[in-house]
Amino acid sequence: MAANLTTVQALAVLQKNSDQLFLVVTGLFVFFMQAGFGFREAGSVRSKNTTNILVRTMLNVFISGIAYWAIGYAFAYGTPSNFFLGHSNFFLSLPVVDVTHARWFFQFTLAATCVSIVSGALSERVEFAACLVYAMLIAGFLYPVVSHWAWDPTGWLRTGAGDAGLVFPNFSRRLFQDFAGSGVVHMTGGAIALVGAIMVGRRIGRFEGRRAVRIPEHNVPLVSLGTFMMFLGLLAFNVGAQGAISRSGDGEAVSVITVNTVISASMGGLVAMLLKRVGILGKPNWTYLTAANGALTGMVSIAAGCNEVYTWGALVIGTVAGLTYCIWSRLLQALRIDDPVDTIAVHLGGGFWGLVAAPILSRNGIIQEVSTMNLKLFGWNLAGAVAIFGWGVVTAVVIFGIMKCFGALRVDGEVEMQGLDIPKHDEPAYPQDGYGHGWRQGSDRKYAGVNNDGYVTSPGQDGFVTSAVPLSKIAVPEKPRGAAPLAPVIYDDVPYIREMQVSGRAPRDLRDPRDMVLSRDPRDSATYYVNQPYF
Repeated sequence: MAANLTTVQALAVLQKNSDQLFLVVTGLFVFFMQAGFGFREAGSVRSKNTTNILVRTMLNVFISGIAYWAIGYAFAYGTPSNFFLGHSNFFLSLPVVDVTHARWFFQFTLAATCVSIVSGALSERVEFAACLVYAMLIAGFLYPVVSHWAWDPTGWLRTGAGDAGLVFPNFSRRLFQDFAGSGVVHMTGGAIALVGAIMVGRRIGRFEGRRAVRIPEHNVPLVSLGTFMMFLGLLAFNVGAQGAISRSGDGEAVSVITVNTVISASMGGLVAMLLKRVGILGKPNWTYLTAANGALTGMVSIAAGCNEVYTWGALVIGTVAGLTYCIWSRLLQALRIDDPVDTIAVHLGGGFWGLVAAPILSRNGIIQEVSTMNLKLFGWNLAGAVAIFGWGVVTAVVIFGIMKCFGALRVDGEVEMQGLDIPKHDEPAYPQDGYGHGWRQGSDRKYAGVNNDGYVTSPGQDGFVTSAVPLSKIAVPEKPRGAAPLAPVIYDDVPYIREMQVSGRAPRDLRDPRDMVLSRDPRDSATYYVNQPYF
């Protein structure tokens, strides 16, 4: 059959296939960014909530995929449609036209991104079931409606609210300038995250009066890995918004988008780090997390105009983006809004600046000519930003408000203090009994252990276990009266006890682990607590 195609037909097939491949490949990189969200969020919080965050990140993808397939894509791009939303092609039931499935996949990754933005701001205290609810509603309805407004041919932001030439006469350029989603994706997610963070409340111990108390992250290398995954994903995010690669000029456009994104991210990271160093964000030091968030803010901000600005414009956008992140981060702390990973500052603050900057710094923007039309376009972008923010806030108040009324939004205080991994998933990310190799560390080290059957074990001369005594039959020796105190011992052979000693929660002069009462955790036969007040 292919042999019967004319040259023109063959070129048309190649063009169609190339465009579909382009969307799928860029979508794959954006999809991979979900791993970046998970690692970055997990590393930024305490270890006791790591599994909970990773499970939520995975389910965000699963639920977003089903919701966007069932109703989301129809609300966003279904035809026929009106100025507010589409209303056809539910469950992708209509015959495939051109790049429908490839376009669905790329847009699905954007919907999942919007959900993950919200997830980060609610870490360490939100109910697991609540995450499933908001993921379904964001991917199935909230995000698709906004994307219809700005990117569908009938959306009111794209068409100028049905303007019949009264405001934008004989105008061929895009009215609402948001090429890759500074407003559509990032501001939408950031606005919902802001409401969610306020309504779910602050983490226990995050603030003392008006003073913010730093809750340290548990794994900066994990944050670094996730951040670079997000860098790669956001590059593909902006590049994929081109939508095709086979038309004349597409290659050049993709190259411009890539260069502008890199410049803006680089400058955003540098500016944020320097501002942190001079004391704008508290104690002056060179902080990796601040630089990473500044760079992400730069990538978010450039998205709106990455195809339209010169490289020097990208430099300006990145510079202001770094400052924007610092201002938003400080503002949220001043308002006592708890955002563990600063996702609101990055996405809401950066997204708003991107919508403001695009009509100013684009090649034909206000920076080139202060004309009536350019001022109208600037005003239209501001109107779009207000509409997107209002949509996100109002819908989020309804969603989170209903869940809060039914007590389904936040975990109770005891669970929050103990961590969500064990009570919610029975799957600690770093199980203590999974560490160690069973070999004796040396003749000057004491050894104690409790096996899964409740026996205390002791090593023989070769370092292997030679005896096992029931825990109930152990007699704790008493120190003879007047005897000199024994030298402190660090129990490298018993990781959990050593961790307690190093962290100060167990005395360093502990003579023998048998001096402590060990009890079995009923949820896991291999996990034991040390029942002492200092634990």
